[in-house]
Amino acid sequence: MVCLDTSFAIDVIRGNKIVKPLLEEYEKTKESVYLTTPTIMELVKGAHLSVNTSLEKERIINFLSSLLVLNFNIANAFKAGEIEANLRREGAIIQIEDIMIAATCISKNETLITRNKKHFERIKGLKIQSY
Repeated sequence: MVCLDTSFAIDVIRGNKIVKPLLEEYEKTKESVYLTTPTIMELVKGAHLSVNTSLEKERIINFLSSLLVLNFNIANAFKAGEIEANLRREGAIIQIEDIMIAATCISKNETLITRNKKHFERIKGLKIQSY
């Protein structure tokens, strides 16, 4: 099972060919592919900041139809609070949405697929696959 970071989701939605081999691999192995609710929030935020909000939201909805969604819940919130506190102590803070995504992945023992490996490497216990 893998969980797509926002960077991967954006690349899929925009048709970036860099993600095609990974998508084909997941399809071939029938690996479950997930997305988190904080990722959906980031995608929708981007859509509302774009020139063509309606088109971007339609693309997001089409993309979501083929994925399973991991909800951000109480256990994830506790883990996110712990992660943020640890990062603050280390002076290595990242965006709260990314902390929420990481907490959800850790809680579900999922591997996060991201283009931003260096960013997420700061979080202990998070399994990462970069592309």
